[in-house]
Amino acid sequence: MPQIDLTPAERREHRANAHHLDPVVMIGGDGLTPAVQKEIDGALNAHGLIKVRVFGDDRAAREQVYLQLCDELNAAPIQHIGKLLVLWRPIPEKEKAFDDDRMAGPRDIKLLKFGRAGSKPEVKQIRVLGNQRLTQGGLVKRAKKSGPKSAKKGH
Repeated sequence: MPQIDLTPAERREHRANAHHLDPVVMIGGDGLTPAVQKEIDGALNAHGLIKVRVFGDDRAAREQVYLQLCDELNAAPIQHIGKLLVLWRPIPEKEKAFDDDRMAGPRDIKLLKFGRAGSKPEVKQIRVLGNQRLTQGGLVKRAKKSGPKSAKKGH
């Protein structure tokens, strides 16, 4: 896969965003193994912008690893400074599974019960289930069944 081409302004913006990041993946003495490459791919999918530290003194070898990562993982080269490589790839959209049968889940509600004047209100934590509702008086009631509204309308 070819690497992503960025404008100098986009590259400068990504460099600024990567400034505070710590290296996510470290490449050791074995070099760029398939396991390390898979880990970098996963980090790019999760974060988009990552730093990679390469432990090795040979600058040409680091440059080769940098270009190989950008080419094989379809990432944009942002910066290579010292032993740090900065890579960017847009985060892929996650597919949300929409479930029509899904009902509302439970939710926790804080309920204030006021007593007589001058005293503090009592705070109660209540869990309301998906088929329940809270009345103005602070009572928990089940939701009404949705059946036919009237015989004439036939709803």
